[in-house]
Amino acid sequence: MTLGELIQALGGKLVCGHAHALIRAVNASALAGPSDLVFAEDSAAAADAVTGRAGAVVLRAGMLASYPASMAVVETPQPRLWFARAARLLSPRPSSTGIHPSAVVGAGVSLPPDVSVGPCAVIGNGASIGPGTRVEAGAIIGQGVCIGRDCLIHPRVVLYPGTTLGDRVVLHAGVVLGADGFGFVRDAETGAYTQFPQQGTLLIEDDVEIGANSTVDRGALQQTRIGRGTKIDNLVHVGHNCEIGENVILVALTGISGSSKVGDGAILAGQVGIGDHVTVGPGVILGGQSGVFNGKTLTNDGVKPGTVFFGTPARPLAQVMRETAVLGRLARSARKTPQNRQE
Repeated sequence: MTLGELIQALGGKLVCGHAHALIRAVNASALAGPSDLVFAEDSAAAADAVTGRAGAVVLRAGMLASYPASMAVVETPQPRLWFARAARLLSPRPSSTGIHPSAVVGAGVSLPPDVSVGPCAVIGNGASIGPGTRVEAGAIIGQGVCIGRDCLIHPRVVLYPGTTLGDRVVLHAGVVLGADGFGFVRDAETGAYTQFPQQGTLLIEDDVEIGANSTVDRGALQQTRIGRGTKIDNLVHVGHNCEIGENVILVALTGISGSSKVGDGAILAGQVGIGDHVTVGPGVILGGQSGVFNGKTLTNDGVKPGTVFFGTPARPLAQVMRETAVLGRLARSARKTPQNRQE
């Protein structure tokens, strides 16, 4: 694409260079060549970028006093976002490869002509797959599963019956969606466990991306839902009956127990643990290794926007730091008592 075509698609202002400059790829400043695009988010990075070999740089206005005449420069309020969107335009998905001879396609499956199904993939009876979707090698699509358009199902993904995907969903290798939730009833007399019915459904809405080896369970008697635009990292588990809002971030090794709710725009950092029947309000930020006990509600009420919650039980980070400082002073004071000095 030309730089002018990118600007027409993404906005921004060309302040130096030529719109007809050909851009083939994005790259880091240190590795970029004459047909590459780079970005900068601060003055130091901008200074490095404009002295490099890249064909174009995208940055915020006012970062530098002047630009070299040999460099094409695009100004935009969010250069990282512009760069990321440009990368998608410059790397379109491969064209359809059709149905591989080793794939197994069941009866009554709806497959538009531009769907790709890779080697040894299995698509169960009555499944429906939208236009432009790719099902890669070894993926298993269960009976009656519905998949929207332009989805990307990477190798070894498993979708159980009762699972529905919206449009443009990306599932990385090893994802398992719609397995039974962990629900058992204990016999008080014998101690034996009997599974509580796990016959609900799972809905993954548009533009969700789920990282490698993550799992989301179906509902027990109702629905588990992952809201539009949510991004889930590798090795995350979401239990049955959970409701995850829109544009939520779940970072690696996070676990969310059954029947919990996470509001729109919340961020759960790595190794966060959520008990069952918990409510995490919209926009809440939970720092790494934080924990929320069963049945609790955590909201932003009464705190500044952007406040990070931390610790177990999770509470505002500033409070945790004060408590830690007090404990440290108490420990030092205890070491200085006469009894401890004699010992």
